[in-house]
Amino acid sequence: MRRFFAVLLAAGLAVLPGCGGTGRTVSIEGSTAMVLVAEALREGFAEREPGVAVNCSGTGSGAGIEAAVSGRCDIGLSSRALRDAELARGAQVHLIALDGVAVIVHPSNPVAGLAGTELTRLFTGEVSNWSELGGLDAPVAAYGREAGSGTRDAFEAAIGAAGRCIYTNEYSSTGDVVGNVAANPNAVGYASLAAISGSVAALEIDGVTCTTASVRDGSYRISRPFLLVTRAGAPLSPEAQAFLDYARSAGAAAVIGKAGAVPIRSFE
Repeated sequence: MRRFFAVLLAAGLAVLPGCGGTGRTVSIEGSTAMVLVAEALREGFAEREPGVAVNCSGTGSGAGIEAAVSGRCDIGLSSRALRDAELARGAQVHLIALDGVAVIVHPSNPVAGLAGTELTRLFTGEVSNWSELGGLDAPVAAYGREAGSGTRDAFEAAIGAAGRCIYTNEYSSTGDVVGNVAANPNAVGYASLAAISGSVAALEIDGVTCTTASVRDGSYRISRPFLLVTRAGAPLSPEAQAFLDYARSAGAAAVIGKAGAVPIRSFE
């Protein structure tokens, strides 16, 4: 399933399966990092409302917020906190989970962990060779997301380098970052914990591994919210409201957890 979505995300668009013309639909758009969670919620919701089709496209957090505010979709997906200007336009947020942003390298890289200061120096270009961090004598290839990505915003803010990171390559989806790090022994990147597979290795940061447990207890500091976004003052359709209610319910918590995120219900 994760490999399937990585292929879709590489194309810049993820359409959740099983969505066909029943006439009763819910349209969702936004963060590519949230696609696995959205798919899990779609499957759980289908058991409750088998006559409703949930259609979702992975266009990025900024695009998802805009789509929700403008009414182009029912619910937006954002993997970053909303900006004041977005809230002022009427965006309303619904927190459903927290997600760790893992720092990933090729499995053959001998570097297993970094201090927070080393991580910042690595992504701002102050470190250009892995030998400076105890690795091989090889140039660093820093991969990241494109401007406007929720994952990028969250990562750069967490390491104290907002707007200062220098990337060898930028990609339009989480799947692209994971795939390209997996293909390059000298690469380093970042990706949603929910999207990590055995094709890459996650580094310890300040001695802490990115896991659901360390995100939940706060010991892993590079994390961000998973948000559903609606338009304030604009009632949802009955189908969209039912999906939103389900996604925020205690019954959906286990579904979100199995998809690799930390459901906010687990804190209650």
